[in-house]
This record gives sequence, C-alpha cells and structure tokens, in this order.
Amino acid sequence: MSTMIAILSPAKTMDWDHPKASIESSRPRLGTSTKQLAETLRGYSTKKLGTLMSISDKLATLNHERWQSFGKTSNDRGPAAMCFRGDVYQGLEAWTLDKRSMAWAQDHVRILSGLYGLLRPMDVIQPYRLEMGTKLKTDAGASLYDFWGDSITKTLKKDLKSIKASALINLASDEYSNALDFDALDVEIINVKFLQKDGGKDKFISFFAKQARGLMARWMSENRPRKISDLAGFNLEGYRLNKSATSDAEFVFSRPKPAAKKKAG
Repeated sequence: MSTMIAILSPAKTMDWDHPKASIESSRPRLGTSTKQLAETLRGYSTKKLGTLMSISDKLATLNHERWQSFGKTSNDRGPAAMCFRGDVYQGLEAWTLDKRSMAWAQDHVRILSGLYGLLRPMDVIQPYRLEMGTKLKTDAGASLYDFWGDSITKTLKKDLKSIKASALINLASDEYSNALDFDALDVEIINVKFLQKDGGKDKFISFFAKQARGLMARWMSENRPRKISDLAGFNLEGYRLNKSATSDAEFVFSRPKPAAKKKAG
C-alpha cells in the first residue's frame, strides 16, 4: 500500500468539454460549506464581485452569472481533475491517465479549493472562481482561511489515515497550502521545488514550476511510489533530482532550459 498523498492547487481556467473519465465520478465531501459560500456570493453584485476578486468587468460579469446559476441542474458539471485546465493540469493531463493510474490518483491526490475545501480528482465540480486568498467576509471571519478553519485539515487527516500514509507531498502553492495545519496532520511533510537552468543558474520560473507540479502528480499516479525516496526517480520533461539542493524536508528537481520549438513551415 502506498504511503503518501500529494496535494495540488486548483486552476482558474476550466473546460467542460472533456473526454469521459476512466473511473466513476465522486461527490465533494464538504458540500454544506460550499453551499454556504455560494449563497453568500450569489448576493454579490457584479461590481462588488469585481472589487472582491480584483478582476475585470468582463470576468466579474461571467462570475456573477456563475453564482446565479450555481446548483441548478442545468449547470455545467464535471470531475475536478478533468475540468481544471491551468498550468498544473496541463502537466497532469488527467484525461489521458489509464484506469489504474486514475484510481490511484483518486486515493492519493488531493486538490485544495477556495470553494470546495478539499477535492478528490473525480469529485464533480461546477464553474467557479474563488481563490483561497480572497478576503471574503463570513460569520467565521474576514477570509476564506477563517471560513474553512480546521475542516480541510481534518478531512485530509482522515484521508491520510485511511491509506495508512506516512507522508504528505506538498505540490501546492503557499496560498493554498496555508489553509492546512501541517503539524496537526501527524505525517512527514515533503515540499517539492522545480527549477530550470537559465543563464547558467537554476531559477524558479512560475509557469514551468506549476506545470512540473502536475507532471509530478502524474508520475506518482503512474508509478505509485511506496516510499519517500522513490520520488527521486521523477524524470519527466528533462527533470532530474538536484541532490546537492535536496534535503530531508524538500526535494529539488532541476532541468536544462528546453530547446525552443521550431515553427512549422
């Protein structure tokens, strides 16, 4: 039995036209809290949403429409890992995973979410935009961190216990991982950093790092690592373990700058 769970951030970009998944979908487990947030945001005007989320008028209008239709049977729906389409999910490409790998991911990969709290890859979601760092006032306080409190941590802890996991692999951004109380999880926390050579130096480049987080989750789903040391074998897209920069608490992977793609024609 595998001994770890990996956590990812969600994506703002979504696509509801996705291939049929290889395994059955599931239902988000913190639905009561999700409904409370949706009800709160349904009461926001387009202008108020734009201010709250620091987004353009066009995006504010779109998200106002989303909150008005949230929960209706006619609304778009789909499994989280299939519908998220940001950089992380271009690396994960869950829609191409075989049945066995997808089943592993369902038990060993979790997605943190401002609206849903904690998602399994096949949990069905609706269109939304609600970043964890949003300063949304609720009865619980002035932010989503206040709103979620320890409920995300408690749910994740149950998941870790259910598969007897001894480690959590943190592939999420600080904005999302800050919603967790790592100490309360009672497992080893392994952070992962992805660097790329640029001008002779290893540099953190956000776009490539996000994509690599998804690649790591994909590699884990396909290779089903049993021990933390197994993660050193990650080698997709030219990444290799940077032994000199890696510590017990943080794995660092580096790769050369990819060659520029030639234009067709």
